Parts: sequence; C-alpha cells; structure tokens
Amino acid sequence: MRVLILGATGGIGVLLVERAVADGHTVVVYARSPEKLPQNLRDSPQVDIRKGQLTDAESLSDALQNVDAVLSALGPAVSRGPFHPKGEPLAHAYSLLIRLMKERGVTRLIALGTPSIKDPHDKFSLTMSTLVTGVSTFASTAYKDIVAIGETICREGDALEWTIARVPLLNNGSDASFVAGYVGDGRTTTCLTRIAFVAFVLRELTEREWVKARPLVTSP
Repeated sequence: MRVLILGATGGIGVLLVERAVADGHTVVVYARSPEKLPQNLRDSPQVDIRKGQLTDAESLSDALQNVDAVLSALGPAVSRGPFHPKGEPLAHAYSLLIRLMKERGVTRLIALGTPSIKDPHDKFSLTMSTLVTGVSTFASTAYKDIVAIGETICREGDALEWTIARVPLLNNGSDASFVAGYVGDGRTTTCLTRIAFVAFVLRELTEREWVKARPLVTSP
C-alpha cells in the first residue's frame, strides 16, 4: 500500500515508518522538519518525503494524492504539561485532514489516541480514571486537544473508515505483543511499548478488525 504517515519524525513515528517500509509499503512522510528523519529512511526508495505544515491545505492535499491510507502518530505532548498550545490545534489539523481525505477519496485513517477519549464500551477502572484525571489536571490544554481529536474524527469522519488506537502509558520496551479491548475489560493494562503500538497499527491496516472503533491497545 501507499500510506501517508503523520508525526513521522517523533519517537513513535520513526518506528512506524521503519516497520511500514519493512512490510513493503510505500510511505509518504509529511512533516514540518523531515530532516529529523534518520538518514537511512530519507534515502530509502520506498519513502516519499513532503515538507509542510498541518495548516497548509494545498501541501497536505498534494501529499494525499494516490494514498491508500493515513496513519497518524500525532498527539499532544502531555509531558509539556500546561505548555501545550491552547485552542486544540491538533484537533483543527484533523478537521482539515478529514476534509482533504474526502476530497482525495482516501477513506482509511488510523489515528493515535488515549483513554482521555471515551468509548461506550469502557467500564470503570480506578487506575485508568486516576491517570486520566492527572492528565486533565496537570496538562489541561493537551487533555482538551486529545478529547477534541476524538470528537472531531467521530463527528466529521462519517464517510471514513477510521480507527482510533487509544494507548495508555508508553515506554521504550522491546516487547511487541499487545491486546486490544476496552478500559476495565479485565484484559487491558496501563502500559504499552511504542513498538507494540506500531505492530497494532500495521496489523489493523491489513486486518481491519477495528473500523469505526476506539480500542484501548495495551501490553498483555
């Protein structure tokens, strides 16, 4: 497939590009600073680099040409606490992305989310509730943006086959195993390796088990 990857120069994004290339996909990297991508990926014949901002409709539309799916590792940096910009900038970027996807006839979107985005299948979990409350308290602007991302995709992505892969606390472990379910279902946990998130996204790209769904993806 030809896939557009957003957030490709971040920690998760680089792993996602590497795995997509290894799986034989052609990857379009759309990034503000594509020079941050490792040299071996920039030199790969399977990687098509496009430089641009998430607010640049013309450049983003060009990057979507002939794309089969969009894989997004975009997300607010909770570690920045209250310094994440106000006004839900990433949610607005998703709104533009969805409009341009519709115009280009691209229907598949797999996006990074967190448990701050609620799902009707979720059950109460004290641990997860405490984590989400901590984010909303100490990183309120990031919390509002991630919630708005979920609302935007669900509201405006009616014509898309979207999946929001909600992740808990991420780490750099080497275990790529994962389970997908919902908060409080007795199977999911509170952590996930970045490489396991990537494994879920690439499997979901081909298996399509969670279309129009918001699974919680965690370590077993």
